[in-house]
Amino acid sequence: MSRTLLYAIVFIEGFCSLGAEVIALRRLVPHVGSSIVVTAPTIGFFLLALALGYASGARVAADYKLVVARNFLISAALAGIGLAGISVDWMFTHLQPVMVAYLFFIGGVLCPLAWLLGQTVPILTNLMQAERTGEASGLALYWSTLGSFLGSLTLSLIVMQWLGVSAAVFACAFGLVIGVLLLASRNLKLAALSVLTVTTAAGFNFQHDVTADTAYAEYIVGPVELAGQQEPRAFMVNKSLASLIDDSEPPNYTRYIRHLRQILLDDLCFRDKEILVLGAGGFTLSHREPLNRYTYVDIDPAIRDIAEKHFLREPSRGEFIADDARRFIATTERRFDAVVVDVYSSHTSIPSHLVTREFWAGTRRVLKPEGVLLANLILDGKLETPYARNLLATIESVFGRCAVDVLHKAKALANVEVSCFASSQPTPSGIYVDEKNRADLDLARSR
Repeated sequence: MSRTLLYAIVFIEGFCSLGAEVIALRRLVPHVGSSIVVTAPTIGFFLLALALGYASGARVAADYKLVVARNFLISAALAGIGLAGISVDWMFTHLQPVMVAYLFFIGGVLCPLAWLLGQTVPILTNLMQAERTGEASGLALYWSTLGSFLGSLTLSLIVMQWLGVSAAVFACAFGLVIGVLLLASRNLKLAALSVLTVTTAAGFNFQHDVTADTAYAEYIVGPVELAGQQEPRAFMVNKSLASLIDDSEPPNYTRYIRHLRQILLDDLCFRDKEILVLGAGGFTLSHREPLNRYTYVDIDPAIRDIAEKHFLREPSRGEFIADDARRFIATTERRFDAVVVDVYSSHTSIPSHLVTREFWAGTRRVLKPEGVLLANLILDGKLETPYARNLLATIESVFGRCAVDVLHKAKALANVEVSCFASSQPTPSGIYVDEKNRADLDLARSR
């Protein structure tokens, strides 16, 4: 086997194996989020399957090219079908609880794919002509790892950004089919199966019914049934409702947006103020609101065009900056009268680096001395879970006592609006008891 062909095959293996891992992590975001408790096990299972593939490939003693061609063909089918959006959505819709669907996805799609592709380098090094075993394995691993490097960057930063996740899935499957054809030579059966596989992959991936699909999120804009509203439509981000709007005059918005507007415009009487919004959603907070100046920060550079074209159906108001929320508040020199935090990758998932004490301290840093922080949180309606209590305690450890409004008290999950002022400071609190009741003294000091 020529070195050029061998290096091409191991390059394709590296490109598509790590590409499949990146795609898998992205496909999981709408269903289980992107926290470390999801990404770490996913990467761990992938690496375990890859290691087992290395061991299996080392035991292959004949028909090297045919075995690798077969592995590539099966992997192409697993990637093209198993990583398709409609397939992953089906798993998480019909396999409940969520952990069952996750394990089925990992054990039935990602790990078998990694195991099959992991066999490639150990098998093909048997066909390398080299003076030393170390030279043969080293060069093979070099081209495989180079493929992994380029695959992770190309699929995530180029293909997903400009063409969508489904195009990245198809590119991965198509690359593996190219590998099969390079190895199959004149094997008509493998060639025919390759054509069938790539055609099936195209059918699965280019029928995914979404408005837009980027490296960061899946967007769906569609009509909804809401009594008393005129042609209402929803802006869905990663299967979760982010914004609502209708064609009434004035338009109707989601309840939490109306609540935030009431605080800013009615309660605080904001006029000609600078408002920073972390997490763009559907850009409805500033929709047809000419009294203040808005700056939106969202990690997805495509979200504004998507919202304007499909959801708002008109230009959005305010400046838009494509950046990570935490990086922006850590680096900007601008100061704002209000910071609105509405950062969700899915319905209940705030990226973990945006809930820490350090993040909330950063939001305080960019506030003017009399500024206000408004945070939209999705927590249990009774605020009794550890996550709810600890998150609220984290915010108040930076800002002191904050106002907390639960908008849907009867629901298991509710929008919780937190209002904090930059002028406040966290201070120790006491408890009134009959023996030492200082309530009257404290009340007098507070007036």
